[in-house]
Amino acid sequence: MPAITVEASSLTRFSSAVLTSTGVPEPDAHLLADSLTTAELWGHSSHGMLRLPWYVARLRSGAMKKVTAPTTVTDTGPLVVLDGHDGIGQVLTNRAVEAGIERARTHGIAGVAVRNSNHFGTAAYFTLKAADAGCLALLSTNASPAMAPWGGRRKSVGNNPWSIAAPAGSYGSVVMDLANTAVARGKIYLAAERGEPVPEGWAADEQGVPTTDADKAVDGLILPIAGHKGYAMSFMFDVLAGVLTGSSFGTDVAGPYDPDRRSGCGHFLMVVDIAAMQPIEDFTARMETLVSRTKSVPTAPGFPEIFVPGEIEERNRSRAVVEGIPLPRKTWKDLSTLAAEADVPMPAVTEPATV
Repeated sequence: MPAITVEASSLTRFSSAVLTSTGVPEPDAHLLADSLTTAELWGHSSHGMLRLPWYVARLRSGAMKKVTAPTTVTDTGPLVVLDGHDGIGQVLTNRAVEAGIERARTHGIAGVAVRNSNHFGTAAYFTLKAADAGCLALLSTNASPAMAPWGGRRKSVGNNPWSIAAPAGSYGSVVMDLANTAVARGKIYLAAERGEPVPEGWAADEQGVPTTDADKAVDGLILPIAGHKGYAMSFMFDVLAGVLTGSSFGTDVAGPYDPDRRSGCGHFLMVVDIAAMQPIEDFTARMETLVSRTKSVPTAPGFPEIFVPGEIEERNRSRAVVEGIPLPRKTWKDLSTLAAEADVPMPAVTEPATV
């Protein structure tokens, strides 16, 4: 069935209203809602409105706290450790970025660790904030088990995504955001919602047998990116985001689709003030050269254009702001349920919707 096309700002207002109805303070609700809408605008529906009912369920159960109130565990100046006390992941990560930019301005480089947090959505949403401030940022997080260790058949390692962003002058910013699995788990859930198979190489069933059945993949394993290399990367990012930060790690981390279990996930952010290393004008000029040289490489058959990291998402955003955001019918029905429960109006659509 065709998707429902929704106006972006209306979707943010709707999500924010649903979240405030649960007791989330308005500024925090808007931040979380904006992060979901931005993921939709970028074309990453796996991290968009699909997740709003999951977050609401966790807020209602108390697994995720409605009021986010982090405390400082350690502060050496350039290094800060925050305890999120099970607050909203997006809110905690946004505060980490603010602290990271501030400390990097003073010390040239800053590290911010967050323990006892929750799923923060799309990592690029936060690293781009640092890039907009003239910094380079690396953000990593651990996640609930999604893959088996290389050679195993039981989930024990998260996909543990990470993002790097930097300003690129006239090209805006370049940003990488990826999980260490062949695909983000949200894309498996999205395929299941749409009743679609998943591509070969994405997942295996509970016995470790490769599958294209999205429902079997949800209960099974997501395969690592680049084979054993993806497993090794995920393992080491759990060291960085889980073990080092003092947060949960491995099988002790719970995902956002679990309505009752506290997450315990951790994040680690590194921010570099580019101006502390070289004039920002020199850096952006060098970035422009790197981007232009990369995009000028002759294309292989079947590829009309070379893209640099983040460029496709920016084009998607520019188009979706004008044309609207397509939502699967299943997601629309889930939002309708939330609207009824919260007594808030549904977001505006750009074409007739029948459920």
